[in-house]
Amino acid sequence: MKSNMMDNLIEKIRKMNNPTVIGLDPRYEIIPDCVKSKYNKDLEGYAKATVEFCKALINTTYDIIPAVKLQLAYFEMLGPEGLKAFEEVKKYAVSKDMIVMADAKRGDIGSTSQGYSNAFLGKTPIDDKNLDVYDVDFITLNPYMGTDCVKPFIEDSKKYNKGAFILVKTSNKSSGELQDLKLENGKKVYEQVAMLVEEWGKDLIGEYGYSSISAVVGATYPEQLKEIRKLAPHTFFLIPGYGAQGGKAEDIALGFDENGLGGIVNATRSLMGAYQSEMWKAKFTEENYAEATRAEAIRMRDELMAAIQK
Repeated sequence: MKSNMMDNLIEKIRKMNNPTVIGLDPRYEIIPDCVKSKYNKDLEGYAKATVEFCKALINTTYDIIPAVKLQLAYFEMLGPEGLKAFEEVKKYAVSKDMIVMADAKRGDIGSTSQGYSNAFLGKTPIDDKNLDVYDVDFITLNPYMGTDCVKPFIEDSKKYNKGAFILVKTSNKSSGELQDLKLENGKKVYEQVAMLVEEWGKDLIGEYGYSSISAVVGATYPEQLKEIRKLAPHTFFLIPGYGAQGGKAEDIALGFDENGLGGIVNATRSLMGAYQSEMWKAKFTEENYAEATRAEAIRMRDELMAAIQK
């Protein structure tokens, strides 16, 4: 089997003994006042505060967390200044040797998806040149339009050694309104999508037995997590919902295989806002927000590994 981007992620997870990704959703209210007070109360100031905040969290976690997931919404809502901030934070994470995921949830008809794929995974053609734009390692995708909308990302993943995490069973409360519906074949929607993801990724399986075309499966639905692991044995999971959304370590362990592989757990609010939490606010001041994030990251790592290796 040929090495792929998922192998790179798995090797980092094994090296750090830590299957977690820090999600950076830089909402204004979660950025500490000691950072925001340095900048103007406008889009440019918010973007600068975002960069400082995100870089500080990367500084205190890059040696213990293998990957970072940047939520595009919180950068795009700042307009051009936000996209500049996204690029600066992304490049900083790369400089710290972190795997970078763009949480963009793209997915459209083929030609439009090709444009999105060019931007995030591939290259943008201009005459005889092929230019990098965002150039991340993984992107999240919404597969609602079917094979047409994911094919360009699959092809660029093959060509440029990239990857994608496709929404299968999400962690939000209303996910069942569509994802739990039963189809004529007796399968639920999320089961059918899981099988499609397994099929879409069959040509991108790496040395550890997992494809770079992977799935988003929420920690808040442990039974479905266990079920999808059986349905899609070569599909790696990005697992949101841990911590603030209520996902527990023992539930998350159901998504991992007998070797302790198969998933990476996202934590966003519990890491970014650790300095505000009941657990850490007595120990860390607002000015020490990044140290609080590191402390929570270590606690999370130890809790997860104890459950996975049980």
